[in-house]
Amino acid sequence: MTEYGKQLAVTETTIPGLVVFDLPVHGDARGWFKENWQREKMTAQGLADFGPVQNNISFNDAVGTTRGIHAEPWDKWVSVATGRIFGAWVDLREGPSFGAVYTTELDPSKAIFVPRGVGNSYQTLEPDTAYTYLVNDHWSPDAAYSFLNLADETAAIAWPIPLADVEISPKDLAHPRLQDVTPIPPKRILVLGANGQLGRALRAEYGDAPHIEYADRTTLDLSSPDLAAARRWRDYGTIVNAAAYTKVDLAETPEGRRDAWAANVAGVSALARIAAAHGVTLVHVSSDYVFDGTSDSPYTEDDAVCPLGVYGQTKAAGDQVVATVPRHYIVRTSWVIGEGGNFVRTMASLAERGIDPKVVDDQVGRLTFTDDIARGIRHLVETGAEYGTYNLTGAGDPQSWADIARRVFEITGHDPARVTGVSTEEYFASAQGPVAPRPRNSVLSTARIEAAGARLTPTEDALAAYLAPAG
Repeated sequence: MTEYGKQLAVTETTIPGLVVFDLPVHGDARGWFKENWQREKMTAQGLADFGPVQNNISFNDAVGTTRGIHAEPWDKWVSVATGRIFGAWVDLREGPSFGAVYTTELDPSKAIFVPRGVGNSYQTLEPDTAYTYLVNDHWSPDAAYSFLNLADETAAIAWPIPLADVEISPKDLAHPRLQDVTPIPPKRILVLGANGQLGRALRAEYGDAPHIEYADRTTLDLSSPDLAAARRWRDYGTIVNAAAYTKVDLAETPEGRRDAWAANVAGVSALARIAAAHGVTLVHVSSDYVFDGTSDSPYTEDDAVCPLGVYGQTKAAGDQVVATVPRHYIVRTSWVIGEGGNFVRTMASLAERGIDPKVVDDQVGRLTFTDDIARGIRHLVETGAEYGTYNLTGAGDPQSWADIARRVFEITGHDPARVTGVSTEEYFASAQGPVAPRPRNSVLSTARIEAAGARLTPTEDALAAYLAPAG
């Protein structure tokens, strides 16, 4: 008999992400009523808002009807409408829980959330049993399933009714044993801007795992009207947007302004629409240039933006767009150093060539190495940190550009006194072409991302490692 009057409650299982819910069922002599799926209440209990788009019903006429162990490329919310079933779930995903088994009975007062890649099977325990399942993708004949034999010895499922005595399809009986099942990989991760300095660091961080995809503007055009059909976006769990227009001074020209708004706002808006529509996590890299630099203290994630120039305006606008995506990380950083030409390499070259530079000493911030950004992004995604904005820079005391230049000279064995500090106005006094305004204070508070468990490399250590001779 269905138990009436339960409180909504959650039970974790031995399979990560597989969660059982006790459902309140209200009944009397006339029958019963329940809220089978209630987004607000169930997400408040910790269930991810998995975004169901299709509702299916399976009706089973006879006791003992048994449906095979199928792992599907979508999440499912399974509950009973009438009757009672025995359920068996086997984790067929890559990872340490591969092969883990969980079993329980379901009646109208109990439901279960089945994450993508967990095989599920049901045996009917009462006649005229019907169970429903909500899924967060539309059924497709091209969807990639994984299957496990119902009688697999490793899983050793204790079926209430022996398989020899029940109705099973020949197809289900022919499925492979666990030792022959290819584990289901995670959802795909798409890295955009893969040939840029951050993109190269992300390549080094993620490597060549089959579920990682790298793209640049030649392989995925964010301005294309066909972007929504360019990929099967439900197969992706995360998009990391490492692409951006970063020519700060050229952004002040008419052509640069158009290009900056196209890449940093229009392109980001296209990604945001894709991510929101398909439940994809969007990771977006932002900049200290969204602030005007007039604060006397480090900027926090909650401080109001107030950009000075076109580049900063486009980055601030892009941030606002990304913030509308339900699953998003905005990673705000400053003074980025990666492979290729950059300030540190330039100072090292000047030192070696005997040139004594004049360097700005009234802009203060922290260097951020692309390796640190890549590690921080991976940490946020893999730990499931709370969605939102995170400042990510190198650790340690803030410095001016002149301070950093002197340290580069010192590390490379040259006299740091050869570096002369000058004001921003003096430095750009003889500049040819447009000059964008710079924030004088680019120091970002990293308390939030550190509280989320990310480890930031002290700038001093990162700088020394970056300048160390190869080999």
